[in-house]
Amino acid sequence: MSLKGKHALVTGGSRGIGRGIALKLAEGGARVAVHYYTHQAAAKDTLERVRKHGADGILVQADVSRVEDVRSMFGEVRKAFGTLDIFVANARPEAARFYQKPMDITLEAWDHAMDSQAKAFLVGAREAVGLMGQGGRIVAITYAPGGQKGTWQPWIAMGSAKAALESLVRYFAVTLAPRGITVNSVSPGLTDDSVLNSFPQAAVDTARAWHASGWTPMGRMGTPADIGNVVGLLCSPDAAWITGQLIYADGGASLVDTLLPLEMQRG
Repeated sequence: MSLKGKHALVTGGSRGIGRGIALKLAEGGARVAVHYYTHQAAAKDTLERVRKHGADGILVQADVSRVEDVRSMFGEVRKAFGTLDIFVANARPEAARFYQKPMDITLEAWDHAMDSQAKAFLVGAREAVGLMGQGGRIVAITYAPGGQKGTWQPWIAMGSAKAALESLVRYFAVTLAPRGITVNSVSPGLTDDSVLNSFPQAAVDTARAWHASGWTPMGRMGTPADIGNVVGLLCSPDAAWITGQLIYADGGASLVDTLLPLEMQRG
């Protein structure tokens, strides 16, 4: 996959899945703008790794829940790169900002989830398109089960925000198709070295054991590199005919029937 001469912006690129994406794009030869909000040291480490891949890049700081910050971020990209070929919307606030059950969630927490996801993507996609020529790539990182199910109760704000984000992806895909700009979303399964690792260790251990037991057919959780590989494919020239799609990158976990015991499904 050659991305030589391409310019990319990855929001939330300092750690976890965002870092995995940034490194994959750098591996292909793209110059990468690594966005961060508070974790500057981690962002600097990601940029160092980008350079070890023979690529280059910049750091951009912004609170993506603030429209002015999003616009300023793209202004920095314009100054550094002049143009943009790839925009990956991956940034997500810390769970403490929105992780509340339906009957408890404050409107402030609800608004923050929506502003950091749906509104940030709406504004970001329009800003990105202003820097793109023909054939750009826009990819949003989501968590589709959170918008489709209802059992993960404290995820209501983020699940709803991600569902809105996925809808925006489809509308932008139609709008931008005449310019050859593709717009897709990727839904990772549980991924090591990601938001999961901010949960208590007992929860992390339970998740790993659950996936290894067969609830993910491939027998393990994902890694940031796994997700980076999928995003890299969508950003390649060969993916020009794929747009408006929600891609599950979960090792087959979304194929498992949760209504039947795993033992019955295995036969």
